[in-house]
Amino acid sequence: MTSFSAKPLFNKDCGLLVHPTSLPNKYGVGDFGPSAIAWLELLAQHGQTIWQILPLNPAGYGDSPYQGLSAFATNPVFLSPEDLHVRGLIDDNELRFFELENGSAIDFPVVYSNKAELSARASLRFFALDAADSLRLKYADFIESEADWLESFALYSALKESFGAVAWTDWAEPFRQREPEALARAANELDVEINRVRFEQFLLREQWNEIRATAHRLNIRIVGDLPIFVAHDSADVWCERELFHLNADGSPSVVAGVPPDYFSETGQLWGNPLYAWEMHRADDFAWWRKRLRKILNWVDVVRVDHFRGFESCWEIPGDAETAAIGRWVDAPGREVFNAFLEDWGFPLPVIAEDLGVITDRVIALRDDFQLPGIRIEQFAFGSDEMKATFLPEVYDEHCVAYTGTHDNDTVVGWFTSRAGENSTRTQRDIDTERTETLNYFGTDGSEIHKDFIRSLYRSNAAATIIPVQDLLGLGSEGRMNTPGQSSGCWSWRMMSYIDVLEPLAELSALSKICSRGQVMLSSSVAR
Repeated sequence: MTSFSAKPLFNKDCGLLVHPTSLPNKYGVGDFGPSAIAWLELLAQHGQTIWQILPLNPAGYGDSPYQGLSAFATNPVFLSPEDLHVRGLIDDNELRFFELENGSAIDFPVVYSNKAELSARASLRFFALDAADSLRLKYADFIESEADWLESFALYSALKESFGAVAWTDWAEPFRQREPEALARAANELDVEINRVRFEQFLLREQWNEIRATAHRLNIRIVGDLPIFVAHDSADVWCERELFHLNADGSPSVVAGVPPDYFSETGQLWGNPLYAWEMHRADDFAWWRKRLRKILNWVDVVRVDHFRGFESCWEIPGDAETAAIGRWVDAPGREVFNAFLEDWGFPLPVIAEDLGVITDRVIALRDDFQLPGIRIEQFAFGSDEMKATFLPEVYDEHCVAYTGTHDNDTVVGWFTSRAGENSTRTQRDIDTERTETLNYFGTDGSEIHKDFIRSLYRSNAAATIIPVQDLLGLGSEGRMNTPGQSSGCWSWRMMSYIDVLEPLAELSALSKICSRGQVMLSSSVAR
């Protein structure tokens, strides 16, 4: 195994995992406005040094951020009405107009409609500004510097809207096949819509800049998420189809997923087209290098989802109905990461999500590039052959430890679950896990989420990151995603920050006892 000679990414850090959509406000969905700033201030006040988020890309099928409509664009639902009001792009009455009833779940259709109207009104005022206005000048710089992805995404978005939001493979053939004359005509006819998309992406960047500057001032690093695959219905596949395995009609010839596992007895059929790696290799992985560069303009460290896909991918026929039938095919991960290393050097600001079927080759790829892997404490109990590696006492100082991820049930939901509810586990499996868990902690399980959190903080893990639902001790009602479920996910929200104050205070005290987070950062600075 490679020795870790580079300065590590983390040093007894700690933080919380919560997507911006889950932050509370008056507008139906968390956004890049004052609530996000308030969240960062809460984290800093309570000793945290990490805010981990999910992908910020425009959500596609099933409202999933892992089925993004672009690998480079940002979801317009994050536009903050409050920020647009401060900038004079909507008035007082409009700000009140965009308020929605506060609830514990996002009503995505209503939110999408609301944010589209917000964008339309604000963009009208924006483009009425004098061209010499400082904001317009910044906009001009933005669209020039981001043209390598923005122009194609803006045209894709405008065309998608004009075709009733159907997938690009269902558009009229001249547009599906990207005939130059048809695209030129569309660019002219859809000029207003294209400008609105550019405007959205510019303002999202402006709003996020304030969030990130606040995070840096407060010594909090933002950990982003890079899904290894992109959605078939995306600007990326529509524009650069030679980079993917597609049929002549644009449909994917083979798709990504994972074989039957803990989450599903038929596997997970993600449906993302697999990469034509020989084409990526031909231009020295330029698309991948751009992708990492762009996301690291937004976040400080990036978690690569399904890292093992860089070693080999579960290839499923494009017309398959489940992921049960497939095969592992090699991927050139070592070449990709050598390219990353040329751009960034050691340590690469990357966390490897190394879960699932992990081989010696996957471990070697992770360790040779000195990437921290992750450990999920829920996996430490039950029948998993690797369960001993997920116990906190064996964590080393190179891993990032979690109670669970966005794909897991909450700790309380997992502990109190019953057979047949979003799991392949039998009642015997569940009972065994519960007994092992109680024996391990030596408690009655009444505060099982706190048992998990305390054990993570006391471990040697380089960083501990807790989903906010586990901090709050929520049951399955707080679950963010259920793998294999096509709808009804990604909608959980905090109602307010009041409920999180007491748990955060307890976490702050724990971080001091365990010398984690801001406490560790302060002692390092003092030395």
